[in-house]
Amino acid sequence: MKFLVHLFMMLSLFSAAYSQTPLWSHGAPGALGTAEQDIPTLQAYWAEEPNGAAVVICPGGGYWMLAMDHEGEQVARWFQERGVHAFVLKYRLGQHGYHHPVMLGDGLRAMRTVRSLAAEKGFDPGKIGIMGFSAGGHLASTVATQFDEGNPEAEDPVDRFSARPNFCILGYPVISMMAPLVHEGSRANLLGDNKDNFDLQYAMSSEMQVKPNSPPTFLVHTTADQAVIPENSVMFYLALHRAGIPAELHIYQEGRHGLGLLPEEDPIFATWADRLEDWLRINSWMR
Repeated sequence: MKFLVHLFMMLSLFSAAYSQTPLWSHGAPGALGTAEQDIPTLQAYWAEEPNGAAVVICPGGGYWMLAMDHEGEQVARWFQERGVHAFVLKYRLGQHGYHHPVMLGDGLRAMRTVRSLAAEKGFDPGKIGIMGFSAGGHLASTVATQFDEGNPEAEDPVDRFSARPNFCILGYPVISMMAPLVHEGSRANLLGDNKDNFDLQYAMSSEMQVKPNSPPTFLVHTTADQAVIPENSVMFYLALHRAGIPAELHIYQEGRHGLGLLPEEDPIFATWADRLEDWLRINSWMR
């Protein structure tokens, strides 16, 4: 009965075309208060002609703020128009006093929440991906390398579901927390007072944490990116390749950091959306 009540509540909150719901109905673990900044949420964009897939989107912002428009809503609408249910994650941030493992916990919970809705909402629990940009790409990559399969004995029914993404999409991602690749602002906001702890840096460097069952991954970056150098994507691609995990990497010559999916100011870099769509189609995550 408790499971049915919880499921009804979740489905009701997600019933609208554009709806938002907290990841935890009774307060997030480790919350420092009850303000908006203390409540991680998912904004749902339901496809009118669904093809069975879904994706969680993690906007970037250096773990300090969230680029909810061009790395969130615009991306979600792109997926929605192509039949993929999209969910934009508002995760907790360093500027509000949150540090690891809070962000990873929000990302894992987002994957479980979406998968918990699959049966009733009619999409495939085996076709749920995660996507992230910049520091949001770091969050997506940590979910993709540090997931678990859920706890079947958990009192909270959502925690019984797997947090493993079936595919991963990374736009100019922060990957490493170690020099010389690290984006220092993201590291400081993620790790806080522990930013100089080498063991923690290593543990949170996704190129070092790839598992044999980490998901197939699509990466895009630019050589001209001076904020997050492209070696971040290269090192993650190589780690995936060594592990035998399908991966596709595109590095454009030009393009500043933080352009998003379809930047009007850079029509050349914007073609990566076509490459992404090709990749999703050949892997049967999009019709």
